[in-house]
Amino acid sequence: MADQQHNQAPAQRPQNAPRGGGPGMMMSMPVRKAKDFKGTFKKLMLRLKPYRLKIAVVLVFALASTVFMIAGPKILGQATQLLYEGIMARITNAGDIDFEAIGRIAAIMLGLYFISALFNYLQGFIMTKVANDITYQMRKDVRAKVDKLPLKYFDTHNYGDVLSHITNDIDTINQSLTQGITSLITSMASILGIGVMMFSISWQMALVAMLVLPLSSFLIRAIMKKSQQYFKEQQKTIGRLNGQVEEMYGNHLIVKAFNGEEQAVAAFSKDNETLYGTNWKSQFFSGIMQPIMMFIGNFGYVLIAVLGGFFAATGRILLGDLQAFIQYMRQFTQPIGQIAAQSNAFQSAIAGAEKVFALLEETEEDADPADARDRDSVASKVSFRGIKFGYEPDTPVIKNFTFDVQPGQKIAIVGPTGAGKTTIVKLLMRFYDVQDGTILVDGTDIRNFKRNDLRSLFGMVLQDTWLYNGTIRENIRYGLLDATDKMVESAAQTAQVDHFVKTLADGYETVLNEESSNISSGQKQLLTIARAILANPKMLILDEATSSVDTRMEILIQKAMDRLMEGRTSFIIAHRLSTIKNADRILVMDKGDIVEIGTHEELLAKGGFYATLYNAQFEHLEPAVTTA
Repeated sequence: MADQQHNQAPAQRPQNAPRGGGPGMMMSMPVRKAKDFKGTFKKLMLRLKPYRLKIAVVLVFALASTVFMIAGPKILGQATQLLYEGIMARITNAGDIDFEAIGRIAAIMLGLYFISALFNYLQGFIMTKVANDITYQMRKDVRAKVDKLPLKYFDTHNYGDVLSHITNDIDTINQSLTQGITSLITSMASILGIGVMMFSISWQMALVAMLVLPLSSFLIRAIMKKSQQYFKEQQKTIGRLNGQVEEMYGNHLIVKAFNGEEQAVAAFSKDNETLYGTNWKSQFFSGIMQPIMMFIGNFGYVLIAVLGGFFAATGRILLGDLQAFIQYMRQFTQPIGQIAAQSNAFQSAIAGAEKVFALLEETEEDADPADARDRDSVASKVSFRGIKFGYEPDTPVIKNFTFDVQPGQKIAIVGPTGAGKTTIVKLLMRFYDVQDGTILVDGTDIRNFKRNDLRSLFGMVLQDTWLYNGTIRENIRYGLLDATDKMVESAAQTAQVDHFVKTLADGYETVLNEESSNISSGQKQLLTIARAILANPKMLILDEATSSVDTRMEILIQKAMDRLMEGRTSFIIAHRLSTIKNADRILVMDKGDIVEIGTHEELLAKGGFYATLYNAQFEHLEPAVTTA
């Protein structure tokens, strides 16, 4: 879990990372890198293609904003020079300060900065809209893709990965598009423009200012190399701590029951100590970056002040130009740091985009047939003909399954773990497609139905109940979203759930919490049965809904399920063999094959595999065989 969380975590600014301009802005957190940067970049550019006109406008506005901003110090230097000359003229009685000219320059300055800010706002507004449009569409595409992915994808991928694509990865792309592109353009334009202005004032001073860059770059690389390893270790440790907290608090009853508190605290303390050390070291190295850069910057200012003062005193440059040069030098290091930071952010965005595109390129389920069979005329006869299937082609789970189910029959499927019981249900629902053979519903291959139509023929009550954070009424209505309140309550009565609901203070408006822990497991199961009754399916799939409740609740649930199964073809995956005594046919499976077929009495009298399972559960004549 720790590694998983580490891999999903987006690059972030450390809490004490330097703020503002300068190379200290460079991100010290680990940067995710794409395996195929060039290919992913091309795919992202294709997403940007419909917005190329808007992006061109954004680039023009960004460049214009930068140009107007760069012009400011040079013009301000003229005002400084006029002020200086006016003061000197006043001292020598040769003239006075030209406040009118200075005022005109100040007005021009304000105008330039206003236009620069306006262009900056407009390019930011347009680019934000473009980025949001692109990521909005990407989220829609991912959501639509998830609906088309086969169940095999989710069996082989962590749900957290898919969630991370929709949230972290696409958010990273959004931030990079919103800020990264324009920031890179303006930063590069600023470096070029400021460099040109500095050399236009004094090439000697510009060269001295440039000498600071290699020293800055060397120190930044040395500090980042050291801090990166601590930040990586910090992220891994945070992941382990999060996993420990989730596991310990999510299962605190088990921890207490087995006196595991001391062991849990020891494990937590060990990782907490490690986190303390790595956090302190990582923050130390990122924290010293800004002071070091300030020192280097100030060292450069001293050199420029000395050299510039000498040039000004000897008349080689004007005082106003010296003031402008110092301003340019202060601005020069800012875009360098911004380029470093945005480059790292852009790499993380491409890495995130690579994952999103990989998801969007996953193989989808086969398309539904154009001439699909109408579900409304379907009865409930099911036939399995020579079914062969394996999750891996070379490892068959179902080897040769053939069986006919008549309308209204109750078919129980029993057998040890790995026998293929649940796999039969997955094939029947077309969560997977058979590799050989055919499954027929009323003589029609199930592949000739639309998947949604096929699945709507079945109602499912599973061992693992699923209820969401909402009212009891809303959870029951999930079986038929347009059902009236009267229909919901009628289904609840049939499912033996109405009485217990009315004992609650808020009745059907009682809100189930996130884990549905404010009602018992048996009550949750009754709600899922009510939901299935409301859906009124033609066929049922029941995955032993009574395996985790007491005997009294088991009887109540069994009555509810009996009402649910009345007149419906039902497939019951049985764990407690006592619950299937009244099944019309019992299929006994082992290692992917049907080894026995018959009623409960017939199979017991036969004294075969089923009898062994049954006796192991109830008479203890044989060692227990797991049937989960």
